[in-house]
Amino acid sequence: MYSILPALVASVFLGYGLYVVCTQGFTRIGISFSALCIISAFWQGTWAVLFQVHTPGLAMFLIKFGYLLILFLPTSLYHFLTEVSDSPKERHLVYLSYGIASILAVFLVTSDLFVAGFYEYFWGYYPRAGLLHPIHVLQTVVVVNRGLYITFRQQKIAPPNKRIRLRLCIAGLLTYFFAAIDYLCNYGFEFYPPGVLFIAVSLGIITVAIVKYGLFNPMAIAASVAHEMRTPLLSIRNQAQGINKYIPTLLHSYDLAVANNLCEPTLPPFALNYLATIGKTLTHEVDRTSAVLDMMLASIKMDQIDKASFAQHDIGLCLAEAIDRYTYDRQDREHIVVSATEEFRFYGSDTLLILVFFNLLKNALYAIKIAGKGEISISTARGKNVNRLYFRDTGTGIAGDALPNIFDGFFTTKEGDGTGVGLTFCHRVMASFGGRILCDSVAGQYTTFTLEFPVLPNASDVSPAASKLQQAEEDAAVPPPRRL
Repeated sequence: MYSILPALVASVFLGYGLYVVCTQGFTRIGISFSALCIISAFWQGTWAVLFQVHTPGLAMFLIKFGYLLILFLPTSLYHFLTEVSDSPKERHLVYLSYGIASILAVFLVTSDLFVAGFYEYFWGYYPRAGLLHPIHVLQTVVVVNRGLYITFRQQKIAPPNKRIRLRLCIAGLLTYFFAAIDYLCNYGFEFYPPGVLFIAVSLGIITVAIVKYGLFNPMAIAASVAHEMRTPLLSIRNQAQGINKYIPTLLHSYDLAVANNLCEPTLPPFALNYLATIGKTLTHEVDRTSAVLDMMLASIKMDQIDKASFAQHDIGLCLAEAIDRYTYDRQDREHIVVSATEEFRFYGSDTLLILVFFNLLKNALYAIKIAGKGEISISTARGKNVNRLYFRDTGTGIAGDALPNIFDGFFTTKEGDGTGVGLTFCHRVMASFGGRILCDSVAGQYTTFTLEFPVLPNASDVSPAASKLQQAEEDAAVPPPRRL
């Protein structure tokens, strides 16, 4: 009777672990979660058999076999939380914890220092703690609490949907941690170990995070696809540049041949215009696609960016470069108005911020195109603790029910024309700068994104970009706003 519950939980954990590997592939999160499931399954499965045996020798074998897996259980919990919270810098501590567990495993197999025999309780045999067993208990407390801490810290800055996933993981693993009450039985307290109930509940909570909120995010697949697309895109761009270089010569030769009656004018005027611009059109589309890939890859690899390379940059210079470099359609650039700005400096990556501006420009121009009206206004303002950049368009706006989800991964309001990675990328970039991005919108009227940057205590009041902007305005004697 006492073996029924652990046997049931073991079978569920084993099946779920194998299911995750088969359906989600060998991703870091998938592997760590499957390892947690399989270790838990063999732990509970071994105990289910142990509670049924009546031979001391067989009982001792099962105890050592079961504890051989239990030794690695705390680290597998820590490992899973490290991966789910995108904390690669913790991995060396995870490996260290696995190393400590391996050393204890050697003592477990070769001596009685870890498990010193067993107790005979009313439900069956149960392992007796040896001299080294408290080290394992201490390790459990340290690594699980460390894992919960980094996950709690990450959920504070995560987008809303990911925040829910992380909170569910915290709740699930905290519930699992209560299974440590079973350790009391190792020290002579006789009560049926209730830990199996806690781990069953924790599996249910994590299942909700996986099934309902997409814990195993398909970002890894997206990264693979993005990398594979780079090579053919580069080839297409090179071919387009070649077309753009040589087509004018061919068209000029065609015009001369027609003028001298050497051939019939078989090409209509629109075809001539099409051929004259096809190279630029292809290059333009490749550049826009490459920008989307850059945002996708940067978002996926955000946890791998070396923040030691961050430096102070002028907001005005980044904004001017983004507006100048963006690949526009027809007269789209005329929709952009930069108001009088208060220049400031920020600490971060100018390249990443320019990609943020690219994404905001793309979204705003799309909204203006769909609405058939509107313009984009950009301004900045210095504050006491926070400097802000306001990016406003008067296009379609965002519906109220969609507004809370716009920073979630793969959420998009563009039916059939969006990837849902752009604003997630913007959110992660601003978080890496120590700032944040906010959105205010009214459907059919406007959308305003506010980018907040921490004030730098050692930044000068007037940067080179501000001086250049001020001098240009004085020379032109044109009051703001000015149109780019």
